[in-house]
Amino acid sequence: MSSISHRGNYQFQATVRRKGYPTQSKTFESRRDADKWARDVETQIDQGVFKDRREAENTTLNDALERYRLTVTSAKRGLVAETNRIRQLKALPMAQRSLDSLQAKDFAAYRDARLQVVSKNTVRLELSLLSHVFTIAINEWCLPLEHPLKKVKKPSAPDGRDRRLVGDEEARLMAALHRPEARSAALWLQSCITIAIETGMRAGELLTLQWTQVNFNQNVIRLDKSKNGSARSVPLSEKAQTCLQHLPRHIGGQVIPNFHDTSGLDRAFKRLCKAANIHGLRYHDLRHEAASRLAPHMPVQTLAKIMGWKTLQMAMRYYNPTEQELVDVVRRATRG
Repeated sequence: MSSISHRGNYQFQATVRRKGYPTQSKTFESRRDADKWARDVETQIDQGVFKDRREAENTTLNDALERYRLTVTSAKRGLVAETNRIRQLKALPMAQRSLDSLQAKDFAAYRDARLQVVSKNTVRLELSLLSHVFTIAINEWCLPLEHPLKKVKKPSAPDGRDRRLVGDEEARLMAALHRPEARSAALWLQSCITIAIETGMRAGELLTLQWTQVNFNQNVIRLDKSKNGSARSVPLSEKAQTCLQHLPRHIGGQVIPNFHDTSGLDRAFKRLCKAANIHGLRYHDLRHEAASRLAPHMPVQTLAKIMGWKTLQMAMRYYNPTEQELVDVVRRATRG
């Protein structure tokens, strides 16, 4: 049974009561819209396809992002980066709107505006996060929603980077470490750079590394869980081992205690590059440098084990030889 109550100027409240179903009510600006909504609800009940939409209507995107952070993000290894991304999304005006009211055009407009400010990859990651929030809300929270992000085209993934250290850039980085304003962090940043080049370790792996994982007797670092979800052993070169052995030990057992997260390390490295007058180089490019230096000296399967890749295709993404290095390989192979 449905009823329409006139509750003031342009306020018509439609209410549907049916035994065995929760009472449904909604307010409209016209009686016609209220009548139509009530008839639609009754029809859905009669056909056995009715779904209670009140939770979806009362849950804002902000609420959903926070619930996702607590239940999904908190179990991820990349929780720091994703938490920062969620914090930024929660500040959006559309985060105050209900999930039920958000449409594909809202996210498409956000995409287009955001692309004017940040890179395609940043927007792609943000849309992927929003998409997974809706997937979880529909599949696990059982909210009767359409999935608006399935209709929104994401920016294409960027081409793989092939930036490496060029010429005397490594020496210039090390020289810039000793400028007066960088002395407090020089030891830790230098260690991060050296270990990345010598071992290919990811920034997140290095910043969460504990001394209990470092075995100087066997010359390895043992990672219990890496980005791909698997444990692996990282062989230490003599230079990497010497670097680690000269680091002071701090209470808490963290090898690199100076940087709060990978974003802090990235910012410090960016300032260092600016001081050294080096352009277009990122900290993660040092992992490419490591892979490219190691690749000519071992089978690709061994390189994949060292770098923590699950597929050999990743070797093609990270092995970025220079033209001269390729020439040298061919000359050695054809000599004699």
